[in-house]
Amino acid sequence: MRRLNKIQNFVFMAGAVLLLAGAAVYPTDWLYAFYMYAVGACAFAGMQLWAAYDGDNLVVRRLRRQQIFGAVLLVCTAVCMAMRTFDFGFARGHEWMVCLAVACVLELYTAFRIPAELEKENRSKKRQ
Repeated sequence: MRRLNKIQNFVFMAGAVLLLAGAAVYPTDWLYAFYMYAVGACAFAGMQLWAAYDGDNLVVRRLRRQQIFGAVLLVCTAVCMAMRTFDFGFARGHEWMVCLAVACVLELYTAFRIPAELEKENRSKKRQ
């Protein structure tokens, strides 16, 4: 996996904090919670897309695709929140919660599995 530099890592962490804070405060109908979530989701997803995997391990490539799909779902959650906040489109209810739940499951799963697979790959390379 491509490593993020210090600035990119800061953007990644700040995006994660904004994403979490915006999602936690959004049910209170505070207008700026949507903006916090949207900025955080875009920063978080952007940095996840930037950290590409160039190896040939099929398991890591599959997990990476799942991680990218989770990041896209985080941004889709922001779109659903915008539809509810500004009262347009088809998602005027709590559809954003379903989208966020699926994204969280994918992100959490891949956050544990990708490092484990990379460690296994490194151990097998050291043995050879």
